[in-house]
Amino acid sequence: MMKPFFSFSQKVPTMLLVLTLLITASALTVTGEVLLKIGMNEVTAKVGAFSLNPQVLWTTFTDWRVLLGFGLVFGGAIFWLGVISRVDLSFAYPLLALNYVIILIPSRVLLNEPVTLMRLVGALIIVIGVIVITWGSGKS
Repeated sequence: MMKPFFSFSQKVPTMLLVLTLLITASALTVTGEVLLKIGMNEVTAKVGAFSLNPQVLWTTFTDWRVLLGFGLVFGGAIFWLGVISRVDLSFAYPLLALNYVIILIPSRVLLNEPVTLMRLVGALIIVIGVIVITWGSGKS
């Protein structure tokens, strides 16, 4: 009897790993972006909005929140490499859109930004879009 090329028992651990890598990438990226925003709020209060002015550049790139934010976003990119090395990009990339949905929580809680009805509707549209695009298209 011939063995199947691909079995369900092989796919589940791979997709579990991909989801773990993806969740880690998203968590690091979202946390990094929030730190970048908090850092830039501080920089803007000190020297003005971001520009190529040497004082602004120095203040920006010596702020610990900006540096840590960049580090976390980079860390997220490392985990993202693990995702795209295991599944099709056309399957994985739409899942990054969920970061737009996730970011609403720290934006509201930590940055006191408004989460309007239109933003919530937009987030729902993104979730529906991700479901439609990825439905049944995942390969490992």
